[in-house]
Parts: sequence; C-alpha cells; structure tokens
Amino acid sequence: MEGIRMEVISLNVGKPVTVDYRGKPLETGIYKLPAEGPVRLHALGFDGDGQADLVNHGGVNRAVCVYPIEHYTFWEEHLGRKLAYSAFGENLTVSGLLETEVCIGDVYEIGTALLQVSQPRFPCFKLSQKHGANDMPAKVLSTGYSGFYFRVLREGAVGAGDTVVKVESGEGTYSVRRVLKAMEVGRKDKTDLRELAELGTLTDEIRDDFKKWLERE
Repeated sequence: MEGIRMEVISLNVGKPVTVDYRGKPLETGIYKLPAEGPVRLHALGFDGDGQADLVNHGGVNRAVCVYPIEHYTFWEEHLGRKLAYSAFGENLTVSGLLETEVCIGDVYEIGTALLQVSQPRFPCFKLSQKHGANDMPAKVLSTGYSGFYFRVLREGAVGAGDTVVKVESGEGTYSVRRVLKAMEVGRKDKTDLRELAELGTLTDEIRDDFKKWLERE
C-alpha cells in the first residue's frame, strides 16, 4: 500500500430489491448506488442502506462492506465490460486497502468515523446473479479479491474523497486474505485455526466455525 493514497473512491448505499434469479424472486441488497456528500454512519450501517440476508450480511460486526478499486480492472477484463462503483455490493469502494495487507483488527479513521476490520467478505451466489457469471464466487476465492467488513467503533459521517487513516494495527498479523483462505479450506486444513479461533477482533460467527472445525480433529 506504500505510495498509494488510501481514500474512499465512492460511498454506496441502497435498500434491498427483488430481482430474478433462475426464474425465482430473490431479495438482495447487492444493488447499491453512489451517494452524494457525506452520509451518516451508525453502528448498524449507513443511512439509506440495508441488507436482505441478515444472517450473512449486516449487524454490528459487518456494518460496512469494503472493496478495493484496484481489483476492478481484473473483473472488467474477466466480465468483458466496464463496471460501475459498488459492483460487489460494497458500501465503500476504496483505494490502497488490499486484502493481502489489511489485517483483522486494524483500525481506520474515515471522515469522522472510526472503523475496525472484522472479517473477510465471503463470496456467495448473488455475485453470479448480479454479473451473469456462474464462476464469480469461485473466482473470488481463487484470486483472494474478496473485500472485507468493518465494525463501527465511533459513529460519524463518511463521504467520497475522504482520506483513510490507519490509527492502530490489529493483534497479530492475520491479513484478510489469510483469514479468507482459512474460511475456505479450514474444514480440512487446520493451519491457523487454533490462533484465529482466539482472535478477539475476528467476528464471533467465524471464530465459532473455526472452533467447531477444530473439535472435529
């Protein structure tokens, strides 16, 4: 990330909508649009935003979804078209925050809000629905271009153009990419699971999964 300005390229919000998926209605919050001006951020997310699947998205530990702008070129080549901001349903399209370098527990100040990295964003079929490519979840896992979630430590206002300032490093050196790999293969490969299961800044749901997998040794 050295030499790359860390900033918010686009702030995106939107309420869930119903779309067609394989001939059936599907409610999803992945269709977000750029917002003008600063938007108030609360513990559960931005004003004007919402999620349909509250089991896998949203809540205090997944209040803000983040995706690096640096990956857009790859996906545009893969899909064969230009992508608009929030192509991955992210609230914050950012520069300089790559999954290989951002770690669980890292704390950032953006606008007047204070945010902490809580977990990777694990890909699901809704990416395929939005982009019309069945291989999207698998491609996200193979590239590691997943994005990640913030929890809100201090509410505030955030807007496009805001500088992202790292104010604290997380405990340990568990990058988003490293944790994503554990989420992908942890049922068979127990590497890192024991330490990750005790990592307090990682979301409880993920830690509980890791603990269950360890118990099956």
